[in-house]
Amino acid sequence: MAAAGASEVPGSQALKRNSDDMAWEFAELFDPDDLQRVRCKLCGKEMSGGVNRMKQHIAQIRGQVTPCLVANADQQARCKAAFEAPQKRKRLKEKQAEEVRAEVTIDAEDDEELNAVGKGDLKNAGPMDQYVVPIDPNVPLKKFQRNINDSIDKERSYRVGQYLTRWMYKKNVPFNAINDDDFKQFCEALGRYGPDWRQPSQYLIREKMLLQEVEKTRELLKPHDVERTNTGCSIMTGAWTDKKRRSIMNLCVHCKLGTVFLESKEASADAHTSLYIFNYVDECIEKIGADNVVQVVTDNASNNMGAKAMLKSKRPKIFWTSCATHTINLMVEAIGKLRQFAPVITKAKELTIFLYAHHATLSLMRSYTKKRDIVRPGVTRFASAFLTLQSLAAKRKQLKEMCCSDTWEECKHTRTKKGKSAHATIMSRAFWKNVTLCIKVFEPLVKVLRLADSDGQSMASMYGEIIEAKKAIMLAVENSEKDYRVITTAMESKMNGRLDTPLHMAAYVLNPYYSYSSTSIFTDLEVMSALMEVVEIFYHDDDEKQNKVLNIELPKFKKKEGMFGKVAATKAIGNENYNAGEWWATYGLQTPVLMDMALRILNLTTSSSGCERNWSVYEQVDAKRRNKLDVRRRDNLVYIQFNGRMMDKRKTYSSSDVLLGDDASMAQDWIVEGAYVDDEVDPATGLNDTIIDEAMGMEPRRNARVRELHEVEEFVSDGESEHDVVMEDDIEFESDDDRVIETNDNEDEEDVMPS
Repeated sequence: MAAAGASEVPGSQALKRNSDDMAWEFAELFDPDDLQRVRCKLCGKEMSGGVNRMKQHIAQIRGQVTPCLVANADQQARCKAAFEAPQKRKRLKEKQAEEVRAEVTIDAEDDEELNAVGKGDLKNAGPMDQYVVPIDPNVPLKKFQRNINDSIDKERSYRVGQYLTRWMYKKNVPFNAINDDDFKQFCEALGRYGPDWRQPSQYLIREKMLLQEVEKTRELLKPHDVERTNTGCSIMTGAWTDKKRRSIMNLCVHCKLGTVFLESKEASADAHTSLYIFNYVDECIEKIGADNVVQVVTDNASNNMGAKAMLKSKRPKIFWTSCATHTINLMVEAIGKLRQFAPVITKAKELTIFLYAHHATLSLMRSYTKKRDIVRPGVTRFASAFLTLQSLAAKRKQLKEMCCSDTWEECKHTRTKKGKSAHATIMSRAFWKNVTLCIKVFEPLVKVLRLADSDGQSMASMYGEIIEAKKAIMLAVENSEKDYRVITTAMESKMNGRLDTPLHMAAYVLNPYYSYSSTSIFTDLEVMSALMEVVEIFYHDDDEKQNKVLNIELPKFKKKEGMFGKVAATKAIGNENYNAGEWWATYGLQTPVLMDMALRILNLTTSSSGCERNWSVYEQVDAKRRNKLDVRRRDNLVYIQFNGRMMDKRKTYSSSDVLLGDDASMAQDWIVEGAYVDDEVDPATGLNDTIIDEAMGMEPRRNARVRELHEVEEFVSDGESEHDVVMEDDIEFESDDDRVIETNDNEDEEDVMPS
């Protein structure tokens, strides 16, 4: 925790540092003239070097400071881990960079001239030739590769960088593209080639090279084909309307290794009937192989439910389930409309809209929040609401200080009706109490949403986590049966028949994390009936296998016989990296028929959000400046970009939260008034576009232009001077790597001021 426990200096306020470093739990400032000097709260030792030195002191790392003899083993371990973490990250980053460079090869088969780079006639040598060595794939690169920083002076390297950045500036290439592994490999390949390299022609790029990259991507995805055969897969489909109001349909396939994009097509001229969707999905099943497909996942639109009935008639062994992400959002939307929560959410939106509507208020707010935004966009509207409420609660004290400042009083906007309302909201004790309650109630569902929206095997835990979420909600409402019943009734009105299907319950039984921790699951009539129904569907028309599963192998699993009863099997369930599918693959070998079914069910996803992640890729590829692309090239580019991003994401093990959005499109109602409008009514149905889009599973309609958090030029108010304008370079945005903060039940209320 930051310097919450800083000591008082006579005649001055408590010294504090703007830092969330964990070492401040043990350190405090005491010298107002030297903020690098800290005092240990445990033993009282004073030292220079700041919190980094304090970590060494607590962890008893000798060399630069004497060890703390009061710190216990847990405190020592935590500080040691925190002290070593930066070096570990640095070593990991260097290792990843070496791996990226090592993957580069420009060697061509049977091409002696190309393989002889670095051996050429010195008379024709260019300035780069002194740094080029013969390329031999059989010899480790490090033995020959010279460190360019040891040979080229900084000035020349800087000039090379200027040519690159000039191109980036003119072509509007994002700055973070410089960190892309593919770009690093290009630089490595160019350096190995040497001088006189010529860029390929447009024809090569859009024809031969594009097709080669598609084939390369397919080769990289071949392990997915094998995994689909071994453990099955899910087909995900979704419809989307782009900015030009064109209807796009996507098809993705998820297996144990992750999501793969198959194809997309424009369907603007076609009616999205149940038959149309069924035919589209059925064609995909034929391509993949019906024996490899376990389920189809779509949103809850009525036309999809009609296609579900058609598929059941033709392919009775394949399940059709509703998208968990879509369903959870409906659940939370229903909770948010309850009288206990709707008023506080509305007030919070009015507050953020007011702060973001004017330069003066926006600049003032950021000056008190360390230039960090209150609004935190998420991947869905619910995610944006939760993250923003959480951000508001974390910045409560700063907002109260802002309202008490002279600058706030002098601002003309704060004297308006909306300004006075915002002031009353910020100073209201009841408002902050209700915000905390909202966070506590929503937080368990956020955990479920994070599970559903990930690229993992969420089927194994979905039903069990919903049960755990209900228990957490009961605690959040302080065991009030009345409040709990109101909330869970709203939840169940949306989840019934969607997240409590026989397939979800079968996964719940087959996951020993739940069934072995509570043996009553095996005597639950509803759950066990669901499991039997799944067995009958999974082994349709195969009475022998049904009998073997239900009467021979399932009892062994229930009674922990054979390998199920091993001590290692029990301990594996409690491991941090526990995976239900891997557990069955290890300990289920004595029950092969049940194991095959368990592996195919527990490795499933529950969400079609993989299709939604493809929407932004499609729109980037099919942007206005590239609208001359034919359908084949467009699909090839989407195939390469989407699958490449998914593979890169799995390779880097990003710690960013899946709830955080890439832009503010799902947080517009927290930034501008009337963001999600019902502006057009269909004359045939009498329904507005928003209702139609949601029924079709499409993105909600927004105002013509999405406003991003950093955009200030759209909101210039009369009478505001230039010095009030906040430039984008001065704004420190919430990082996408920030994790969602856990709610502290023992929240300090001392800073709450009476309204």
